[in-house]
Amino acid sequence: MRLSGSITALATPFTVAGELDLDAWRRLLQAQRRAGTQAVVVAGSTGEAAALFDAEYDALLRAAIEELGGYLPVIAGTGLSSTARTIEQTRRAAALGAEAALVVTPPYVRPTQAGLVAHFRAVADDGALPVVLYNVPGRTGCDMLPDTVAELAGHARIVGIKEARNDAERMQALLALRNDGFAVLSGDDPTAVRAMLAGADGIVSVVSNVVPAAFRKLCDLARAGDEAGAQALDARLHPLYDFLGIESNPIPLKALLARQGIGRGLRLPLTELSPAHAGLAERMSDVVAGIEREFAATGNPS
Repeated sequence: MRLSGSITALATPFTVAGELDLDAWRRLLQAQRRAGTQAVVVAGSTGEAAALFDAEYDALLRAAIEELGGYLPVIAGTGLSSTARTIEQTRRAAALGAEAALVVTPPYVRPTQAGLVAHFRAVADDGALPVVLYNVPGRTGCDMLPDTVAELAGHARIVGIKEARNDAERMQALLALRNDGFAVLSGDDPTAVRAMLAGADGIVSVVSNVVPAAFRKLCDLARAGDEAGAQALDARLHPLYDFLGIESNPIPLKALLARQGIGRGLRLPLTELSPAHAGLAERMSDVVAGIEREFAATGNPS
């Protein structure tokens, strides 16, 4: 498996009553496919995975495979704080039809670098799915260092890394590990163009939930080395990046999705966007609609 380009970390739509909204979920999946998104992540941190029951996790993956299977890769978030439970969750995702597992560094427990090597090797050795490493220290309290990634990158079942730290030095260190069997993906929308122009394979994106066609175009430009074109489009999207960081992810994102008719809320302890930001959300919703209409009209390759 070789992951590249515009990969969307999907939000999970809920109803007003707080139930899983599978109709909205299917519409979100179909919109991603039409826009040219090149892979999706189901039940990652943007998808509020920690708030999902097992039956809901299963339903989301089944629907994603039904809608997208054969068209683009469906990646399942399977990383948990325990190695044994991560292996179990990865097997579960494989049985449901996922094509790869996005495995975050174990949250909360703060393992050593040696512990991280042992953890990821155990998950990969089990062989249920190809593994994409995921480093997001701001959420997990654990930073997987480039030397640790280098120990793991040669494993036949470890196929890449999503790196959510936004510093250029970290990305450069990881790009030195990139090869035909190991992809380097940004996990930070605001610095994704910089990363791709430097050689990163793509981005696992939050913003592409709401502007999938525009974001596919952005990735195409950056990966083709069109610096001027990529930076010009990126500048248009930066107000959206800023808005999505105004409160914890996915709170602002779900405010925009709700205005698109996709879902109606979050699960505690996450709460809806603060009323103080409602006016900005309305303005950003109009911006999103305009940008996406422009790029959806031109079409993207599937």
